Amino acid sequence: MNGEDSTTIDGPLPDADEITDLTVALVQAASENPGGTEAGAVAVLQTACQKAGFVVETHEVAPGRPNLVATLPGGDGPGLMFLGHSDVVPAGPGWTGDPYVARVADGTITGRGSTDMKGGLAAIVAAMSSLATSGVELSGPVQLVCTVDEEEHGTGVRDLVRDHPGEFLGCVVAEPTDLRIVRGCRGASYIDVDVTGRAAHSGRPDDGRSAIYAAAAIVDLIRADHVAMTDAAGGLLGSGTWNVGTISGGQGISVVAPMAALGIDRRLMPDEDAHTVAAWLRSRIAGAGIDSDGISVDVRVTMEMPGFETPADHRLVATAADALTGLGVEPSVGGWSAACDGGFISRDLGIPAIVLGPGDINTAAHQPDESVRIDDLLTAARLYTRMALQLLGPTS
Repeated sequence: MNGEDSTTIDGPLPDADEITDLTVALVQAASENPGGTEAGAVAVLQTACQKAGFVVETHEVAPGRPNLVATLPGGDGPGLMFLGHSDVVPAGPGWTGDPYVARVADGTITGRGSTDMKGGLAAIVAAMSSLATSGVELSGPVQLVCTVDEEEHGTGVRDLVRDHPGEFLGCVVAEPTDLRIVRGCRGASYIDVDVTGRAAHSGRPDDGRSAIYAAAAIVDLIRADHVAMTDAAGGLLGSGTWNVGTISGGQGISVVAPMAALGIDRRLMPDEDAHTVAAWLRSRIAGAGIDSDGISVDVRVTMEMPGFETPADHRLVATAADALTGLGVEPSVGGWSAACDGGFISRDLGIPAIVLGPGDINTAAHQPDESVRIDDLLTAARLYTRMALQLLGPTS
């Protein structure tokens, strides 16, 4: 796998101007989620992939919400998958310019989605284009998979894993990691808790059953479990976490609250399942006697994104590190507290995954004036090219 021959390409290397132009075009095809507006951005990506000569397929997973799969054919061996998403979070306030009019200045591209993760998509296309024009015979295909609805409920990737043919050595998720190798991610889940009590006049509160008091008792259970988990944290990904993000309830100040609701984020370890966690919470609520004496509680999972952990000595991790070293970048390998579609690829398709992409999720993604450095996009494209050659090239 090592050696100059495995990372040398005779055709043109990825071009910064082409990457910039495609990133700008993708940013300006606004695809906010919620909103279901990914089709415009997918059309831009589809045109670029077809121009590069890839085999392109799209599939609507919901009206106006197409997944895209673009393939650079290779031999009959297992391929290499690159994974991204076409949706972006809403722009929100605080921008110094129109978030969907991309600005290119001082070596950066500013606009919603430039980092998360349209720049990463452009880098993948550039890498695949370089491979296509190189004349190198690859042992397997290189594939770009772009899903919809990653930022909300994972509709796109759930559809993808139900019927995705092919064998792959690994999957590189091009989310923004500042070009650090992320070999494991926690998963994420949303759990809604609805509490029903019994209304009464506030002058005689004991005649009712307060859903707010019951909800508060549930919050105490959650807080205690969060502390216990984080106190015992260890390993690459630490521990699962709880966060009660929303709470609502009550009918009026002078009425004993007949209803309350909690919106909960539960981060998952790779071996955890959200429905098992929800069942645990139900049992704890029952064990504490909260859902008795006129109180009823409903617990349901509304979103789940699995986590994953790829072994540190896996070939995919080693190849990424070797490719970075060859580009003069000191490789860094670790875990991620965020979640991504890679968990579905790992869990449901059995494909080893890493997250490795341009841009910084902590300082740029989901923020006003989101931006990405063009040099980082170019480095990512060259990195992806080298990885494909090392894994699928003639001397791999």
